[in-house]
Amino acid sequence: MTETIEVVVGRIGKPHGIRGELTVDLRSDEPERRYAEGAVLRAEAPRGSAFAHRTLTVVRTRWHQSTLLVTFAEFSDRNEAEGARGVVLHADIAADETPDDPDEFYDHQLVGLAVHDLDGTLLGEVTGLVHGGAQDLLAVRAVDGRPTLVPFVSALVPEVDVAGGRVVVADRPGLVAPLPD
Repeated sequence: MTETIEVVVGRIGKPHGIRGELTVDLRSDEPERRYAEGAVLRAEAPRGSAFAHRTLTVVRTRWHQSTLLVTFAEFSDRNEAEGARGVVLHADIAADETPDDPDEFYDHQLVGLAVHDLDGTLLGEVTGLVHGGAQDLLAVRAVDGRPTLVPFVSALVPEVDVAGGRVVVADRPGLVAPLPD
């Protein structure tokens, strides 16, 4: 049996129209894969919510301007859909699955990678990703144990070698390595 991991793929926003369509704030660069017709997503209700569904099944999707609209089998009208606001959606993916785009990575692929500077000096280890509005940040534990954040942009992270177990950071004083005394 193939090992799977669970990833967050979106958060439900407000209903759209009267037939139960919902807006989804995407947390996936591959909505066509995660929200395919028939996909069953785990639903995580916000704390204190009366939302009772454990899973939601995708019936159809469509784009309205730049917003993904999803119809789930569990909701037939706007009133039913209203209760889903804020629900976080999770999908199971094969642990060895990779994104279609070779310049994209799943968070779990990056965690644990060694961080080296352009000269090959070990700077630390990737401990996670912080998904921000403007850009993602690599969370790095420096060799001296300090937590640091590196903007995950090609100018600062020119190389990601998942198979080789490393990322290269164009380090600047104070970014990962400490500021000189």
